[in-house]
Amino acid sequence: MKVLIGGIIGAVLGLIGLGIWWGPFLNLLAGGIPIILLLGGALAIYVGYDEIKDQMKSKEEEKASEINLEAAKEELQKAKAEAEKYKAELEKTKAADKAEPGKAKAAKKK
Repeated sequence: MKVLIGGIIGAVLGLIGLGIWWGPFLNLLAGGIPIILLLGGALAIYVGYDEIKDQMKSKEEEKASEINLEAAKEELQKAKAEAEKYKAELEKTKAADKAEPGKAKAAKKK
């Protein structure tokens, strides 16, 4: 309740003061607007510069990830080729074992 009464008294005094000191209020407002615009513009410049810097950094990271992706694809192709080579060698060995079972058992005993 005390806060409500204090708020009402403050608002009434503020309106009376604004009416009495209207001219100085306009002078203060006229002097404050350019400063607010200057500070707001400086902030916008800083934020824009930071955003451009982040975009450039993300483009560099994207290029690096593309390079890493290409390298990984090449490694995968090499691994697939090697797996195919071992698979063919295994099939060749299985075919040789089926063709000559005696030699395979003798080779295992050694």
